[in-house]
Amino acid sequence: MSLSAYDRIPHIRRGFRLQWEPVQDCHVLLYPEGMITLNASAGEILLQVDGRRDTAAIIAELERRYPDIPGVAADILAFLEIAHAQLWIEFQQAGA
Repeated sequence: MSLSAYDRIPHIRRGFRLQWEPVQDCHVLLYPEGMITLNASAGEILLQVDGRRDTAAIIAELERRYPDIPGVAADILAFLEIAHAQLWIEFQQAGA
């Protein structure tokens, strides 16, 4: 059975760590070979990626926080696909 994009549970990949970097004034992803500087939107999305909530729950939370921004769901889905392609995050099935 294939999961929809909304049913997948994203988690930050092992070896990566999300943190606030005061010197850079932004969130960054740290990994053994370096650091990825994130823009504000990417940081907000990855802050929601806790390995417990599915994509639908993350979208619902960010739509609640930012009700005046159109297209939030599409932007989140697109970012998560990019983050997955870049190997920053992985997806798992509920209950896996």
